[in-house]
Amino acid sequence: MKALETSLALVEAATEPSDEALCRAFLAGDEAAFGTLVERHRALVFSLMRRYVARPEDAADLAQQAFLRALEASRRVFSRWNLSDPAPFRAWLLRIALNLAKNHARQERRWPRVVEVPETEAPGESAQETLERTERERRVRAAVLALPRRQREVLTLRMDGGLGFREIAGTLGITETNAKVNFHHAVKRLRAQVAELPEEER
Repeated sequence: MKALETSLALVEAATEPSDEALCRAFLAGDEAAFGTLVERHRALVFSLMRRYVARPEDAADLAQQAFLRALEASRRVFSRWNLSDPAPFRAWLLRIALNLAKNHARQERRWPRVVEVPETEAPGESAQETLERTERERRVRAAVLALPRRQREVLTLRMDGGLGFREIAGTLGITETNAKVNFHHAVKRLRAQVAELPEEER
C-alpha cells in the first residue's frame, strides 16, 4: 500500500506543470496559472520574510505584497523571457521579496516597536515555552540582520529560498564563487555568535 502511494505521488509530481509552463499559460490568458505559481511558492516567500520580520502577520502581509508586485510586472517581465528554457521565476520572485523584506527591516530599525508581542502558543506549549521560543527566534533574526548586507542576502536565499549558488549568483548579480564565499563567511559569523551565548540558550 505504501509503495502504491509513493508511486501515485511520483506520478502526480511528474504531471505538475513547470514554472515555465505556468508562465506561458499566464501570458496566453490563463489567469489561474499565476494563482498556481502563488500557491507553489507561498511558503517559500513567507519563510524568507520571517528572517527579516518579527511578527508572522507582518511576514504574511509582506509576502502578499511581493506576489502583488510580481503580478503587476508579470506580463511585461514574462514576455522578455525565453519560456522554452527554464525561466527564472523563483529567483525573480525572491528578489522582489528580498527587497521588500530589507525595506521593512530598515523601517523597523528607524521606528522600532516598544514591545514585541510573543506569537501564539504552539499546541502543547506553555506560556513560558512560547516566550523562550520567541526570544530565541528574535536572537536568530537579530544575528542574521547584523550580518553584512551581501552575506545576509546569500544566507537567506540559500537557507530559506533553497537556491543553489548559481541561482543565487544570478538573482543578486554576483559570481557563483562570490556567493559561496559570502555564504561561508555568514555561517562562520553566526557560529561565532552562537558560541558566545550561554550554553542553555544555544
